[in-house]
Amino acid sequence: MTRRDEIADFHGPHVHLPKPDRIKLTWNEPANRAPRIRVVSHTCECKITTYELCSAAGQGFIRRTNRKNGTVRETAWTLTAAARHTFDQILQGDAR
Repeated sequence: MTRRDEIADFHGPHVHLPKPDRIKLTWNEPANRAPRIRVVSHTCECKITTYELCSAAGQGFIRRTNRKNGTVRETAWTLTAAARHTFDQILQGDAR
């Protein structure tokens, strides 16, 4: 049996606390724009709110899920590199 701590990347990265001067992102209702969405990276499941870097139809976006109230929101679909940059900003507390 494999223990969780033996798998280095079992947990996603933890999100840093938001900085006071963070970028305020616009969160939209999920768009059903593609039949398949690939989750490229995700934050740790230990928090109520999780973030996923998603890719679909040649574009990228961030999906935010609040498990307490069951809401799912996403950023605008954009270039994959731009979505990855936004995901990195969220991880560092520079955007929310």
